[in-house]
Amino acid sequence: MKDLNDLQLKVLDLLKEDARRTPALLSTLLGESEDKIKNAVAQLEQDHVIVKYATVVNWSKIDDEKVTALIEVQITPERGRGFEGIAERIYLYPEVKSVYLMSGAYDLLVEVEGGNLREVANFVSEKLSPIDSVLSTKTNFILKKYKQDGIIFEDHQEDNRLMISP
Repeated sequence: MKDLNDLQLKVLDLLKEDARRTPALLSTLLGESEDKIKNAVAQLEQDHVIVKYATVVNWSKIDDEKVTALIEVQITPERGRGFEGIAERIYLYPEVKSVYLMSGAYDLLVEVEGGNLREVANFVSEKLSPIDSVLSTKTNFILKKYKQDGIIFEDHQEDNRLMISP
């Protein structure tokens, strides 16, 4: 695990909030030279701390047909590799968006996206469940996203009522 310096941590925080921030803006916000910011970002990219710049999209505003499911998977770890080999086999499927090793009642949490419920169901029954080490699956469909990656999708209004105290 790499230790990051204070500047790198500040750059990461600002880019996490908005990846469109330019080195010039980061320089102004942090009071550092633009070259120093560019070098910090380049090092973070080279070290694979920054893996990708992505956009968070509220798909419900565009495409109601897209379906996301969170699948709880219980597995038997492989001798010598533990959970790694099975997790790799699962995350290589294009339908799979995320795979997490979990503590608790199940071992892996798999996030899958499909065009409809049938596509996700077929993925579970034809690709995921037949894996030898998979003991059981439990599929949970996401009905609505309210907040993702710290971003609230729905317009919300502040409670402007006055507090009444006895």
